[in-house]
Amino acid sequence: MEIDSGTTAWMLVSTALVLLMTPGLAFFYGGMTRAKSVLNMMMMSWVSIIVVTIAWVLYGHSLAFDPAGDGEGFVNQIVGGLDNLGLSGLVDTATKDDGTGMPNLVFSAFQMTFAIITVALISGAIADRAKFGAWVVFGLVWATLVYFPVAHWVWGGGWLSGLGIMDFAGGTVVHINAGAAALAVALVLGKRVGWRKDPMRPHNLTLVLLGAGLLWFGWFGFNAGSELAVDGVTGLAFMNTQIATAVAAGAWILVEKLRDGHSTTLGVASGAVAGLVAITPACGFVEPWGAFIIGAIAGAACSYAVGLKYKLGYDDSLDVVGVHLVGGVIGAVALGFIATRPALEGQQEGILTGGPIGQLGVQALGPVAVGVYSFVISWILAKVIDKTMGFRISQEDEVTGVDITTHAETGYDLGTIHSSGVASPNGPAAVPTPAGKKVDA
Repeated sequence: MEIDSGTTAWMLVSTALVLLMTPGLAFFYGGMTRAKSVLNMMMMSWVSIIVVTIAWVLYGHSLAFDPAGDGEGFVNQIVGGLDNLGLSGLVDTATKDDGTGMPNLVFSAFQMTFAIITVALISGAIADRAKFGAWVVFGLVWATLVYFPVAHWVWGGGWLSGLGIMDFAGGTVVHINAGAAALAVALVLGKRVGWRKDPMRPHNLTLVLLGAGLLWFGWFGFNAGSELAVDGVTGLAFMNTQIATAVAAGAWILVEKLRDGHSTTLGVASGAVAGLVAITPACGFVEPWGAFIIGAIAGAACSYAVGLKYKLGYDDSLDVVGVHLVGGVIGAVALGFIATRPALEGQQEGILTGGPIGQLGVQALGPVAVGVYSFVISWILAKVIDKTMGFRISQEDEVTGVDITTHAETGYDLGTIHSSGVASPNGPAAVPTPAGKKVDA
């Protein structure tokens, strides 16, 4: 089949949009941490780009999307084959055999960006206290043992795909997967020093809002691009993404107003991300009214779910579990009730829109299976790393700040300002007086 230039151009743009989401996540997470950890938090996202790109090129694409042998049998239900190690066979003008007219290499690049941000999402649960080198090892091995097989289960012809699960853009593959892993790693590393005693508020809400905006922008490529074409479903996914996100953001700050007496910028940003997460599996399978319902439920439910860590006693630093795990489950299971546009063989409408109850069972089975698998493998992996190279920084380094102890840098120059305008690393910040003297600011 000849290359479709329109589809290919759209998919290249979508790929770039999804890649932009990881630096956007770095801003979002970085602003939510304390000032002494902002650079480390952002580095954890940036290094995910490096590590997962290398793994994807060497073997990740093959494990996720290559059929094993003849494409039949138990092995291919669990993981892909090894025919395209190093992307061999993709570096040409060949197009996917699905009729999209898109080069195989473009499809691979698009899927690679999903793997990157999934790994980066996990880092938010262990802010302030993880060894950087241990995080690099965890991200590489987790992508290999968890993300690549799970992507195969759902999108690469694996067992969940065979059951007819609906996951348009990654509610199960990305968000439930990352959320379950985040919970496991947070439990292994334990609570931050001073958790629930010391203030651990976001240090820069401006960065949080910037990051949320970049995530919202990039998510149009994430969701609408997952149609792998330019057609009516692309437009539907695009519009549903906007609807659910806006409604969820509004629902979150409404809950805040009714519960706490005020609406916050952190709330509106978190609500937007919750809506983006929840609509991800459903954006191409529901009508706009369905996106409205999903957004409203996700915004309200996730605003309460982020407080579970205080009741259950786990320190999920940046609410990965409350937003991504809970939001992903809401979107995935909602399809069992209100799906109206099943697109692939084996998929059905939701039970409220005329479909069989079996589809609801599949939509519930997927999150449970992926969540349990991701949690168990992540917990074991984190434990092994902790017992060998150590996963958590020392208490002294944590109190001092992981930025300075790990990276020998600080996110902000808070040195003394002289009348000459030159900053000094010593002493508190100061401003010049009219007489040329300085006073403490």
